[in-house]
Amino acid sequence: MAQFEMLPEEKEIGHWTLNYIPASGGRFTGPLTVTNQRLLFDAPFNTSAAGALRELMVFKGTWGYIAIPKSRIQKTAVVSSMLKKKVVVTLDNGEAHTFDYGMLSVQKIAEAINSR
Repeated sequence: MAQFEMLPEEKEIGHWTLNYIPASGGRFTGPLTVTNQRLLFDAPFNTSAAGALRELMVFKGTWGYIAIPKSRIQKTAVVSSMLKKKVVVTLDNGEAHTFDYGMLSVQKIAEAINSR
């Protein structure tokens, strides 16, 4: 989590590598760090069709970072099927941000997001 500066009294709760689907669309693979104050995601890989094409063209670097303050989270929902497990976080402006962990359980991720 070197690219993120911790806020005063901020503590890391957990860290997972997963897929992030932002409200604006796309699909990014990278590390999610959940702290007692924020959700922090580094998007080094765009795994959408457009992103895969860009990776083939040998572009390097990160796609960007997101930081979601927990104070903006209105709802956290776990969505599970046999092959897909994800956490959908809805913000106070109605935006839905999805954290997809594939076939692995998302219970600990949801618990970390809901903890303050």
